[in-house]
Amino acid sequence: MTQVIRTSAELREKVATWKRSGMLVGVVPTMGALHDGHLSLVREARKQSDRVIVTIFVNPMQFNNKDDLEKYPRDEDHDLALLEAEGVDVLFAPGVHEVYPDGFATVVAVSGVSEPLEGAFRPGHFEGVATVVMKLFGMTQAGRAFFGEKDWQQVQVVKRMVEDLNVPIRIIPCPTIREEDGLAMSSRNVRLSPEHRALAPRLHAEMQAAAAAIRAGAPVTTTLEAAKAAIGAAGFGAWDYLDLRSAEGLRPITELSEPARILAAVHLGDVRLIDNIAV
Repeated sequence: MTQVIRTSAELREKVATWKRSGMLVGVVPTMGALHDGHLSLVREARKQSDRVIVTIFVNPMQFNNKDDLEKYPRDEDHDLALLEAEGVDVLFAPGVHEVYPDGFATVVAVSGVSEPLEGAFRPGHFEGVATVVMKLFGMTQAGRAFFGEKDWQQVQVVKRMVEDLNVPIRIIPCPTIREEDGLAMSSRNVRLSPEHRALAPRLHAEMQAAAAAIRAGAPVTTTLEAAKAAIGAAGFGAWDYLDLRSAEGLRPITELSEPARILAAVHLGDVRLIDNIAV
């Protein structure tokens, strides 16, 4: 049965007991509203760890839009049932005050890789991500952490932070899990209207077509512009970005000379979809 823990003191005591027995602890940080994408991370954590902690904390520091924070789906009872079915040892679900007590005054900022793409369109977002992830690493004392590649830039930010600050944890990126029609799984997908849900997979399809064209030697800039035009014509809203970037470091690239990814963020109704694929 999955134990629910809400304070870092109780969690530290539990983890210390595991570690005294020589156990490797894995953590899957989440904001809840769990789906098969999250559960794929849990399953990988089970394979690579002796004990697994899943954290659920809707982090106010990483939301630059108050409405988005308020609308973020929450259903802890349903999440707990899913985690128990997967054999998770502990659900760590702290309250806001446990994570950010009175007088909290520290922010972790990772420069460089955090600045383009999401960083440009969501000011302060990655400071919130880095700060809460650093807190969760300290609270859980885990030796491995599992993150989905859907949030590719987030993974790069966390990896950079861990390397720069000598955090004794190994970051394990795991493949994006998609619906049968190609849409990347996301907790926000439940907010799509039926019409928009039917349209949403077009994003991934056009990204795949652009990646294939670039691999075949098509010019990067014109290929990406054509993809934007096609997706716009299909009925999507405003673009935030559709870029080809180096896989590590997220530098802009205009020709395929190193591992690269197409990363996209586009609005569909009142939902903002993000996705990325390898080229």
